[in-house]
Amino acid sequence: MTLPQKMDREVISQAEEILAGSGKRRGFFKILPFLGPAFIASIAYMDPGNFATNIQGGSEFGYTLIWIIVASNLAAMLVQVLSAKLGIATGMNLAEVCKNRMGYPAVISMWIIMEIVAMATDLAEFVGAAVGFNLLLGVPLPAAGILTAVVAFLILALEAYGFRPLEAVITSLVGVIGVSYLIETILSPPDWGSVARSLIIPTFKGNESVIIAVGILGATVMPHVIFLHSALTQGRIVTRDPVKLKRLYHFELIDVGVAMSIAGLINAAMLIMAASTFYKNGMSNIATIQDAYKTLIPLLGPASAFIFAISLLASGLSSSSVGTMAGQIIMQGFIKRKIPVWIRRIITIIPSMFVLLAGWDPTRTLVYSQVVLSMGLPFAVIPLVLFTAKKEIMGNLVNRSYTIICSAIIALLILALNVYLIYQTIFGGSNVQ
Repeated sequence: MTLPQKMDREVISQAEEILAGSGKRRGFFKILPFLGPAFIASIAYMDPGNFATNIQGGSEFGYTLIWIIVASNLAAMLVQVLSAKLGIATGMNLAEVCKNRMGYPAVISMWIIMEIVAMATDLAEFVGAAVGFNLLLGVPLPAAGILTAVVAFLILALEAYGFRPLEAVITSLVGVIGVSYLIETILSPPDWGSVARSLIIPTFKGNESVIIAVGILGATVMPHVIFLHSALTQGRIVTRDPVKLKRLYHFELIDVGVAMSIAGLINAAMLIMAASTFYKNGMSNIATIQDAYKTLIPLLGPASAFIFAISLLASGLSSSSVGTMAGQIIMQGFIKRKIPVWIRRIITIIPSMFVLLAGWDPTRTLVYSQVVLSMGLPFAVIPLVLFTAKKEIMGNLVNRSYTIICSAIIALLILALNVYLIYQTIFGGSNVQ
């Protein structure tokens, strides 16, 4: 047995002891064996698309839209909790439950749609990582794309050695993003009074701020990560005992709460940095990630721009790997087929490399990938809300009445905002990222 496999076995053994009430761990160490799945899922909330949207919102409207980030993060928490709970309660992921509960035409249609969504996700994140390499090393975008492919392959190869090594690498990359933005806020101290006022008193600054707010809110919940999170919890720690299931679910709530809180703080830090740097200096026309990088150099010095590029690279590499994992889960769940992960990685690299070789604007590529994601969102959110409300599926982890009401309202709100986002992006001439 390899060292990573021993690590997995030890983690599962420790978790089973704690669920049985016989573990000797206390405090944080009692929680530690259960942390991991939500951290992998949370990377989707810190991807290059979030960079573009949050930077645009902060540079154009200062701290005004910080409350939107908080509200969208709370909604995302609930969706990810439902996804994790589905995997724990059923021992199946969302795609497998869909296959068991829906007719053949619906299953095939959903599989095709979600594969397109997964590829659009991977394209955006691959391009974002390539931009990170381009900014850091000064290499052309096509060469940066090749570097991205090599590193992404190495990250995905960790999956063969168990869940703990992969979780450790993804969590470390999340840490890199978090530390980077902590340093950015130190280099450009924000007006914390204005931040607090924007949190307490929700406001907008004209129609354009509403459109950007919709971009932040509507593109927050990613359909591919809803499928992925249920897969990450379905077989990690297995128990059918009702009491242990409840305990396991409560620990997963902590996992989601910690991971998504970190993601929310990082997103808030992105907007705060843009507000305290660009908006404060009258630079409201930061339209691309490259503009943000170049503008940081004269404002805060080369170190700040370097840290920004490092965080973008960490975001792109980690979220690209997660997108490929989600694509595997979607195929296996819907049609019970599996292809080697390296083949899937090559397939998803082809459109990304085409974009880089064709010289398309990377930020605009992020825009249109977000539109594709928005179109796929109903096919993940609606089944999730419906399935987790059924006792014959969820058993004693079925949603309570207030959870059903809240999740239904959030689902409708997310869907409405995504419809609006799609309309504005295609017909309204908006440059929302």
